[in-house]
Amino acid sequence: MNTTIEVISAEHLALAFIPAFIVIGIIFFWRLHFGQAIYALIRMLIQLLLIGYFLAFIFSSDSIWVISGVLVIMVLFSSWIALNNLSKKRRYLFKYAVLAVLLGGGSTLFLVIIGVLNIQPWYSPRFLIPLAGMIFANSMNSISLAAERLDAEIPRNQSFNDARNIAFHASLIPIINSLFAVGLVSLPGMMTGQILSGISPFIAARYQIMVMCMIFGSAGMSSACFLVLAKSFFVKP
Repeated sequence: MNTTIEVISAEHLALAFIPAFIVIGIIFFWRLHFGQAIYALIRMLIQLLLIGYFLAFIFSSDSIWVISGVLVIMVLFSSWIALNNLSKKRRYLFKYAVLAVLLGGGSTLFLVIIGVLNIQPWYSPRFLIPLAGMIFANSMNSISLAAERLDAEIPRNQSFNDARNIAFHASLIPIINSLFAVGLVSLPGMMTGQILSGISPFIAARYQIMVMCMIFGSAGMSSACFLVLAKSFFVKP
């Protein structure tokens, strides 16, 4: 089986924008606000081009300090973004979100890098950064759902444990739905990319199993840690 993937030329990549421009045309002719859609496409293009150059630099670096700095930035930004819907309480809950991402996401990342993949060296950016991105993003989403739900349930005069359980359940709904759908409704991005690059579907399936387990584990542990840590904020003595 061919294990190389064709490089997409700029001309061929431009063809991918045709369906997007068709949608923008529909938005325009139906007299809807098409400016946001155009802005989103332009921003997506710029962001991905910039991240491409940035990752090329990171991947060529052998410095553990550079890689560690990137991980710290990812943890801080994901923790801050997770509390977007609680802007008035964000600065008080931020420390709990950071600890939750580190405990839930960091421990999962360590297990995958050291135990499952046995990467040498462990800070190899080609593996560490993409995996950290997937794990921290899912931790961020689960904390965001848990925090928003907990904040909504507490004023309803429920016990903290009841509110915590409702919030924890809500935080897991998206990832549980994805577990049900994977392989039946969708082929996840990592598995699709590996298959397109010529990797055996059986090997790709193993990697995807690893990914699904790690995002489920990191999401669940991060939201649980946040809910436990945030009790001192929501429940006053």
